[in-house]
Amino acid sequence: MARILVLQHSDVGGPGRLGAVLRDHAFRLDVRRPDLSTDKGGTPVPGSMEGFDGLVVLGGPQNVGDPHPWLKAEAALIREAHEAELPALGICMGAQLIAHALGGTVGAMEGAPEVGFERVDLTVPAQTHVLMAGVPWSGRWFQSHSQEVKELPAGATLLATSERCKVQAFSAGLRTLGVQFHVESDQPMAMKIAKADHDQTAAAGQTAETLTAQAEEHYQRFAVMADRLCLNMVENAFMVRRRRTA
Repeated sequence: MARILVLQHSDVGGPGRLGAVLRDHAFRLDVRRPDLSTDKGGTPVPGSMEGFDGLVVLGGPQNVGDPHPWLKAEAALIREAHEAELPALGICMGAQLIAHALGGTVGAMEGAPEVGFERVDLTVPAQTHVLMAGVPWSGRWFQSHSQEVKELPAGATLLATSERCKVQAFSAGLRTLGVQFHVESDQPMAMKIAKADHDQTAAAGQTAETLTAQAEEHYQRFAVMADRLCLNMVENAFMVRRRRTA
């Protein structure tokens, strides 16, 4: 059974719907918590991608520039996976870490953080990109971040953008993908992520009440889009290596 390394950085941000799609396609998830000490259930970042068939880097409350040794170890794994053309996917902080690891620039957003179901538009290249097949050209995706990718790595393709955050999704090489929005979240996870950082949510002008109202209006459509994007990523990035090595 093919094995996917999942790097998780908070109690509320698991692999969610993406993990379910990977399991449905017979992948085994090896979930690590490098942000925790070993006495609290933490698991270190592996020294290499040997024995793994893909990499998923999830979000978290950390920033790419934080002085955590495990962030540097994760960046090294990202570069290894990318150079080996293994599938590598980053979500929220994970997407920022992929951009950083491959030579891009990450920093604080200008103005307020982005929290809630915000409109995201696909770029022209994305409209014919296999990873975005069947995904609406404009839709509301769940966000929770105050940092952003300022500059993409050389050769990367911008796939989605929003009014206040230029880089919402990008691809680099054959099977490396970053998405700023929380494609993995179901509705309870989205609310937990937003509430986990009260200061960030408040700075974005959101409250539990406004987020609940947004979810009631937009979640069902978001779930359809997110399911399609997760399926695209698994079938067109993670499954390709199996077909090539069969």
